[in-house]
Amino acid sequence: MNHALATLPLLERRTLTEAAYAHLCDLLVSGRVAPGEKLSLRDLSEALGVSVMPVREAVSRLIADRALEVAPNRAVRVPLMTRSQFRELSVVRAEVEGWAAALAATHRSPAQLKAIAAAEAVLHRTQAADVVPLNRDFHFAIYAAAGLPTLTAMIGGLWLKAGPVINLDLHHSGDRLSAGHMLRCHAAALAAIRAGDAAAARAAIAEDITCAADFIIERGGLPPG
Repeated sequence: MNHALATLPLLERRTLTEAAYAHLCDLLVSGRVAPGEKLSLRDLSEALGVSVMPVREAVSRLIADRALEVAPNRAVRVPLMTRSQFRELSVVRAEVEGWAAALAATHRSPAQLKAIAAAEAVLHRTQAADVVPLNRDFHFAIYAAAGLPTLTAMIGGLWLKAGPVINLDLHHSGDRLSAGHMLRCHAAALAAIRAGDAAAARAAIAEDITCAADFIIERGGLPPG
């Protein structure tokens, strides 16, 4: 058999693995799975309509990313996170994502500014139940405008770890949205990016992340440690 033809099934499997990885990343970032929740490879493969193999490969990548972990009983689960671990992650996010916002303020194109403004406007009009994907869209519209794909990919990795905590909180309670911190910070970030004010853009996104972390920790939803 021609060698090129012999590799076609591998390419197809790689495509399925990438698709499974993307879907599982969205599951984590959107907070649709909770810290400590176990994930069955069989259930995931049935939900995605693929065999277990590409799901297993995608899960292995997420374990390497430390977005999933293997529990002592060998079950795959979303990692548990203590208050101190979540605080540390939030400090790193504030620095990295704040820097991306600062870059966006000085590098964004008119089209990118329009996308950021549109995402912020939709978020203002939405209900609490729909806020998670819109919050993500707003943030990543900013990070895309920074012009550094490697940086955006790094931020995506941070969101894989933080998503099950920050977005599960948004899913199950409208308190954080009604408190107004998120919308105020988003409006400030948009204004700063529109004005080309890198320092103000960095401060607005950092405050958004820090306020969210403070709110979640003060609610007592994370174990001490």
